[in-house]
Amino acid sequence: MSLDRKYLLFALVYAAVGMALGIAMAASRNHVQFVTHAHVLLVGFVLSLLYAIIHKLWLPMGTRTLGTVQFIAHQTGALTLTVGLWLLYGNIVPASNLDPVLAVASIVVLTGVLLMLVLVVKAGDGHATSSQGRSTA
Repeated sequence: MSLDRKYLLFALVYAAVGMALGIAMAASRNHVQFVTHAHVLLVGFVLSLLYAIIHKLWLPMGTRTLGTVQFIAHQTGALTLTVGLWLLYGNIVPASNLDPVLAVASIVVLTGVLLMLVLVVKAGDGHATSSQGRSTA
């Protein structure tokens, strides 16, 4: 499966999870997980969707190895951040135990952004060919 498709699938899963969490908070009138909700939708859904678009439109297929490392970094960081925030704001695990985990997860997400920057810079002005018939010029 191509990286753009993997990112799209993960983005849609994060969207469903984020929306379900938002609906649950609204139904219960308990908004304690609003930070988790925001991170699921922004880091999980929006950023994954943007990465899918970047892979589809701007990155050549030759970026597979670094692209895979970037994908793993982003998804690992986003998932760890999501679970960590849920545990923190749900008062399931104390902040003193989660702070180091959340710090590392945040750095991993940042690493994913920096790796995407490297991929885009290395791709230069060349564009990937899309199904709409765009040229690579």
